[in-house]
Formats: sequence, structure tokens, C-alpha cells
Amino acid sequence: MSMQENGGAESYIQPGGNNIMLVYILYLVSFITGGLASIVGVVFAYLNRGKGAAWADTHYTYQIRTFWLGLLYSVICVVLAFIAIGFLLMFLVAVWVIVRCIKGLQAASRREPIADPETWLV
Repeated sequence: MSMQENGGAESYIQPGGNNIMLVYILYLVSFITGGLASIVGVVFAYLNRGKGAAWADTHYTYQIRTFWLGLLYSVICVVLAFIAIGFLLMFLVAVWVIVRCIKGLQAASRREPIADPETWLV
């Protein structure tokens, strides 16, 4: 009897739904840890991309892009903070990250791919 038939323990340790959800949760926890958890999350996404099912790879691509685009948007917000608009935009970037994580968590729980993992928006 394989591990898959034995309660699905194999799917937990291989790149798949649980690992994908972990990265999204790390991104959300990064709001509390000052971004440190998101670094762990993106490293984890890079390590797992290309090792699972096709639907899982769309999530890892989406997560990696969420990290880098979030970083880019945050740097732009810091620069724009000198003219006061950056503070409002930083709030919008946080909402953008949260929405992307929630969208990803919902799709991952249904084991569905992200429709457009390379989008700059949501």
C-alpha cells in the first residue's frame, strides 16, 4: 500500500496544497513580523516551484510574483511618502497583498490553479 493510499500522508510532505497554503499564510503573518516571514515564504515558493502538479506551479508563480511586486510597490510607496501620497498607497499595497493571499488560499483549498499567475493586479 502506498503512502497516498495510506491516508494521504505523502501529499503533505510533497509540494502541493498544504505547502502552497503555508506560503500564503507566511505572507499574511509577515504583516506582524515586519516582512521576515514573507522572505521565508518566497524562498519556500522558489524551492517548490516545478516539483508538483501544474496547478500547484501556478500558485508558486503567483506567490513569487506577489512577493516581488509587493516589494516593488512598497519601495515606490516609500519614495512617494516624501510627498505624503505614499502613506495612502502603502495601505493600498497591503490590501492588494491580502486580497491576493485570500484569493490564492481559496483556490489552493479547492486544488484549482490561479487563472493568470503573472498578473500585476489581483
